[in-house]
Amino acid sequence: MPIVVITSKGQVTIPKEVRKGLNLASSDRVIIVLEGEQAVIKPIRGTLLDIGGSLNIPDKEKPLDFERVRESVRKSVAQRVIKK
Repeated sequence: MPIVVITSKGQVTIPKEVRKGLNLASSDRVIIVLEGEQAVIKPIRGTLLDIGGSLNIPDKEKPLDFERVRESVRKSVAQRVIKK
């Protein structure tokens, strides 16, 4: 069982055997889910196309707030990962 150290900036390095076991590569994204007193690392897989139709499209007369749409997509993807 690998042990990691938290830096003064709150960062950790995911050990090679864990990255290999989760098939993680540089720039991949993960979500950390709290389950009781444990933190579970789950890879975020897929693309925006995988969650197509999960957003309500506002009135076409109004411009989209891209940052709100992006945050909504992030939350949707994170919820799907948590449920797996």
